[in-house]
Amino acid sequence: VPEVGKPGFVLAEDEIEYGIGIHGEPGYRKESMQPSRQLAEELTGKLLEAFEAKSGERYALLINGMGATPLMEQYVFANDVASILGDAGLDVVYRKLGNYMTSIDMAGLSLTLMKIEDEAWLEALESPVKTIAW
Repeated sequence: VPEVGKPGFVLAEDEIEYGIGIHGEPGYRKESMQPSRQLAEELTGKLLEAFEAKSGERYALLINGMGATPLMEQYVFANDVASILGDAGLDVVYRKLGNYMTSIDMAGLSLTLMKIEDEAWLEALESPVKTIAW
């Protein structure tokens, strides 16, 4: 936070933190930097376990770049997540990538999955909108 005059958290150059909050709230684990595929396996695995995902289900995918993660890195991560979901027999029917919820100098990613249980949900996600953001 700029007015505080010091970082809300500190990570080493080669360190990542899983589960960190948008305002720097601590996550559930710190470790050395991992390749995109390993990050995707960690995050996707936790979400699919929580969903009790079953082959044949349809999902919407949102990847948020937090503000300082290059779009190319978001696409590499998205490809890894889509591959993992496909290997699990899940169908990704909607994708959105970009910087949607940002924080000052925040490099990282957030992953959101939404199980599409009703065709109207997918229709709503795909509907044109006029907003100042999204």
